[in-house]
Amino acid sequence: MKYRTLSKIADSRFLWLLIYVPVLAFQLIYAGKVISAAGDMAATITTYFTLFILIETGCFVFFKLILGKRFELEIAAFMLSFLSIAITASVSPKRTLVQFITFAAGVGIYYAFVWFLKNTRWISTMRVPAALGAVGLLAATVALGTTYNGARNWIMIGDISIQPSELAKILFIFVGAVTLDKLQSIRSLSKYILFAACCIGIIFVMKDFGTALIFFATFLIISFMRSGDIKKIMLICGAAAVGAVAIVIFKPYVANRFMTYRHIWENMDGGGYQQTRVLIYSASGGLFGVGLGNGQLRRVFAATEDLIFGVLCEEFGLIIAFTVALTYVAFAFYAIKMAKTARSTFYSIAACAAAGLMLFQAALNIFGVTDLLPLTGVTLPFVSRGGSSMLSSWGLLAFLKAVDPLTYPVKKLSPRPQTDAVPGAEYADYLGDGYDDSYLARKAPKSGIYISAAKNAYASGSTGRAQGGAEGRTPPSTRSKRKR
Repeated sequence: MKYRTLSKIADSRFLWLLIYVPVLAFQLIYAGKVISAAGDMAATITTYFTLFILIETGCFVFFKLILGKRFELEIAAFMLSFLSIAITASVSPKRTLVQFITFAAGVGIYYAFVWFLKNTRWISTMRVPAALGAVGLLAATVALGTTYNGARNWIMIGDISIQPSELAKILFIFVGAVTLDKLQSIRSLSKYILFAACCIGIIFVMKDFGTALIFFATFLIISFMRSGDIKKIMLICGAAAVGAVAIVIFKPYVANRFMTYRHIWENMDGGGYQQTRVLIYSASGGLFGVGLGNGQLRRVFAATEDLIFGVLCEEFGLIIAFTVALTYVAFAFYAIKMAKTARSTFYSIAACAAAGLMLFQAALNIFGVTDLLPLTGVTLPFVSRGGSSMLSSWGLLAFLKAVDPLTYPVKKLSPRPQTDAVPGAEYADYLGDGYDDSYLARKAPKSGIYISAAKNAYASGSTGRAQGGAEGRTPPSTRSKRKR
């Protein structure tokens, strides 16, 4: 009884309004600071922040106050996106337009993708196109890309630069999660491994080793959640380690990129210039920072991209910076918690993979600029300046939103018309097409997009009467009546 009361209080619209008001106040204060220092760009920057607040408030009012949906993920994403726009407007006001447009487009993609993920029948039909799209994006980067800082990961269209590998992350997770329903066969498993190896191999050709690590870590998460076999995961990691050693031996220039790792103070004006400045200026920020616009790290190359965490530490303070870091940890815990009650294994795997990707990418960025890991040049999700990264971050967030069982409330539906009823069919719940459905326990492949809790439908009685247990067992409700 107490748990239910606390749950109602935690999910109340009034409580979330009290949470949202301080967030909005924080944004208005820092927006005012940026505008006051913008000079001739003040009017333009004011327009960007006004539109940002309108988009954020409109989503909060409609989806939380009117529809009563959960909004914790959106609040965190809007807050991180605000930090990105605020820092970009403070450091490079002329680049704020691109960052704001990609933010607005990211929000649109997020809600459109959440709507698309509602129907699991659409999901299953898009597996092959998504796989071809991921490989095509990466291959196009190799063929048409521009080499920048040693990596061929950008495609230039006029003055606009696009990083296709960021968008390929969404497709990579989508394909991996959908393929889970057929991984019981060696053939399907081989196809998935071939797809993952193809993507990672192309990224290695691009010499974007940070992104390759992210894809490989995501592959491990998906593989582990499907099999739960630690031995196989260790075997895969061992094979990858052998491949990495071979690359270092036959491609010495790869090792040269990591020569300054753990030796940055010996190369303060060389390869360790960025990391040493991050450590020095981050420490000078203290708990509350020196103030937005008053930092020195913003003058260092790639301050708003690779070194953005150092800018947060210096100008916003360690409290805000560590809160940002813990947000990615919170995403991971959220995905794990919601995966237990998800209506489908697809949503569970996709959410955990997306959260794991963002957490691993954030760790590479934060630990890389502080020399705890080699500097790989990956972005900090939502916060680093970059349109492709912003779009990718919002797209990945849709997987976390979809895993929440309250995102797609189950409706009372009539049974599907049975044209060829087959005995021994196991009950499965609503798939999004307006009917209940069923599938064979043995003769038809068990799809990962079916509800994982289908076997408990008999006991709960909330999804209707089953048509018969697997292997011809009698439904529990029928057995109980016979006992009586």
